[in-house]
Amino acid sequence: MAPKRFSIEVQARLPARLADLDVLANNLLYAWDRRVRRVFRHMDPILWDRCGHNPKVFLRQISQRRLEELLDDINFMEEYEYALTVSRHYQDQTRRLHPKLTRHLDPTNDVIAYFCAEFGLHESLPIYSGGLGILAGDYCKAASDLGLPFVAVGLMYHQGYFTQIIDEHAEQRAEFHPHRLEDLPITPALGPDGRPVEIQLGFPGRNVAVRVWQAMVGHLKLYLLDTDVPSNHDEDRAITYQLYGGDRITRLSQEIVLGIGGVRALHALGVTPAVWHINEGHAAFLVLERCREHVARGMPLTAALEQVAGATVFTTHTPVPAGHDVFDRALIEPYLKDMAHDLGIGMDELMGLGRSPGHESGFNMTTLGLRGSRFHNGVSRIHGEVASRMEAYHWPQVPPSENPIGYVTNGVHVMTFLASEWVMLFDSRSRGWREYMTDRRFWTDYVQAIPDQSFWSLRQNIKTGLLDYAREVLCRQYRRNHMGEAHIQRLLSHLSPNGHPPLVLGFARRFATYKRATLMFRDPVRLARILNQTDRPIVLLFAGKAHPQDRPGQDLIRIIGDYSEQPEFEGKLFFIENYDLALGRKLVAGVDVWLNNPEYPMEACGTSGQKAGLNGALNVSILDGWWGETFDGENGWGLIPQTGVDPDTRDRLEAEELLDVLEHEVIPLYFNRNSQGYSPGWVKRSKAAMQSILPRHSAERMLHDYIEQYYTPAIHHGRRLAAKEGALARELTQWKNKVRLAWSGVRMTRLDTPSARIDVDTALNIQVKIELNGLTPEDVRLECVLGEEDAFGAFNRRTCYALQPVGVEGTATMFGLQEPMAEAGLYAYEVRLFPFHPALAHPFETGCMLWL
Repeated sequence: MAPKRFSIEVQARLPARLADLDVLANNLLYAWDRRVRRVFRHMDPILWDRCGHNPKVFLRQISQRRLEELLDDINFMEEYEYALTVSRHYQDQTRRLHPKLTRHLDPTNDVIAYFCAEFGLHESLPIYSGGLGILAGDYCKAASDLGLPFVAVGLMYHQGYFTQIIDEHAEQRAEFHPHRLEDLPITPALGPDGRPVEIQLGFPGRNVAVRVWQAMVGHLKLYLLDTDVPSNHDEDRAITYQLYGGDRITRLSQEIVLGIGGVRALHALGVTPAVWHINEGHAAFLVLERCREHVARGMPLTAALEQVAGATVFTTHTPVPAGHDVFDRALIEPYLKDMAHDLGIGMDELMGLGRSPGHESGFNMTTLGLRGSRFHNGVSRIHGEVASRMEAYHWPQVPPSENPIGYVTNGVHVMTFLASEWVMLFDSRSRGWREYMTDRRFWTDYVQAIPDQSFWSLRQNIKTGLLDYAREVLCRQYRRNHMGEAHIQRLLSHLSPNGHPPLVLGFARRFATYKRATLMFRDPVRLARILNQTDRPIVLLFAGKAHPQDRPGQDLIRIIGDYSEQPEFEGKLFFIENYDLALGRKLVAGVDVWLNNPEYPMEACGTSGQKAGLNGALNVSILDGWWGETFDGENGWGLIPQTGVDPDTRDRLEAEELLDVLEHEVIPLYFNRNSQGYSPGWVKRSKAAMQSILPRHSAERMLHDYIEQYYTPAIHHGRRLAAKEGALARELTQWKNKVRLAWSGVRMTRLDTPSARIDVDTALNIQVKIELNGLTPEDVRLECVLGEEDAFGAFNRRTCYALQPVGVEGTATMFGLQEPMAEAGLYAYEVRLFPFHPALAHPFETGCMLWL
């Protein structure tokens, strides 16, 4: 009989003088402050890498002998004390609101609650999959840096996203590895009574318990909801196991936990937000829960929804249909019928809150997010325009260009993604540079002052670090796939031909089909010729994951893998498996060129190019997302999207332009070296990229925009509606109902004869008669919109003039305008009528508008 085997983990005991290592390991400040991470690396660099840069696992596995040795290591102890000083100073500094923001926010009362399905803070907390999560992580870091009164709410995934393996057939294999919660930088969240918080949610025929974890992100708290509670049934414990995994029931259950459970968790924690930010539709159920609370206190649902929406911000992140969850009624009804009862409505009316064109029998979470908020935005200028058109059905009579969807272009957390070599250089020149993160003039002068040769040399050093890292991970990848050692060494020798780094082109992102990872392979013969110039060494690095259920996305990975094994691409083309934050930081810092070629206009923002650009890499990208508003002709290369043609023609033309730019502009410029061994033209563009992208696309700038354009108005609007037990919310609801009933019977007629020509300083005369159908002149606003027509017949607005009531004729009200025209020119104008109430968050939020 074989003996029974037991396991036990023997942990080292931290010496008293090193006890605060545990403090450093339990705050995600280490995710972006290298001075903290450097302490752990110094202790044991091999173990640090083996532990996946996870401080808690690292401290459990380091040897007692090594800890005792470190006590006598003067250099380490100085570094440790310095990291503690840095951490304490950061906490003290960021517990106070940044002085620039005190006129917008009250740090005591204006708490911002930020809900998102994933957060990408660091590889040691793997609860993210891609761009949405990384953005949310950067958002939290910047909020901490600025000292915002801010809490974040997400889900505690026990498996997170998958680990990607690329096998010997170039196929993606997804492996899920549950992590132990004690390995993560989280602790139980405690309520005001000092006890761990656990809430209850009603599910069909049962209650589900949800416990709350807390992760410290600098000075702020990220609360993570977890259903893996012993009292739950097995299927309920599994709700929070996997990010974007399982079936539609799992997805619906996760969104109920996030939205409804998140509201209840904050209340149990004693947190009272002044503004609620729904970051993508996954958390939109929080609207229903907050309405339920008001209805329970005696408020009608319509007024409750008005009050809830008044303090809610909704951000949509993608024009891709798969990014907008729609649940069938048969699926959703058992889960929300009790909610409908508590709201005092039937299931038909509740379903109406999520009804959208094309999904009349489904429940659209984006629709709920829009109906339950008064402040909405996309994540770049182009995406804001696309989202305005996509969601125009909410405001059917309002031109999409003027409906309430605006935009805040995403930014990235500079201190997370700026290479350590740049940080050290900037620190050596001026430690105050961090205070100018959004100052464009400062960065123009600061970057230009770096000597060109020094700039080039530093970029080459960073790239060498990337190639060393790539060589190491690819070597492991190839050995696991049983590739011969001689073959491995021959392939990897191309990463440093003759000891000099090649020109490195990088493409790394989520492998969704609309991102077109294989676009350049439309002409593989030409691409091979470009990559095989003997006097111009070039390598192309790919990385990225496809969702385990996205077979077309996985096929793109296999196609690239197959090409990499063909003789003309061997050693020139590499696919690095398991793209995560650690690999991402290396890639964006080290590549020379960042490639991005999505189908226009499907790229909502695309922040990876921002991370590369702030490190001096040059973007070669379709003019979509953020690049469409930042490319200036000097800071990279912009590829003009082909519109109005069929997809195959579009792809062919855009692939041809991409290869043209690479072959005739990018590569010749890089290798046009002077006598000192660098390319002045390349350095000029690289500097232009850094100085234009870093201040314009920092997460700090993004936060400032949200605070000024969305949070501050939402706080004020929400409080106005909530005052006196929601009196104004009730009034506004009644007024909107009156408008809806009357609007179909409103008519307007122009009485004067339009003049084709008038003299300068002569008044533009407009006389309009309106049948208001029971509304009053105070209920509407009549405007003359003055502008010009462009060459394509599109109307470009310049200004608006209000027409005033001038009399009554029977049941009609007469409006008139007498506006002197001070400047000569050819003008166009339009006359529009829309409902108006001083308590509206946006003048066109009713969606009603009539035109002469």
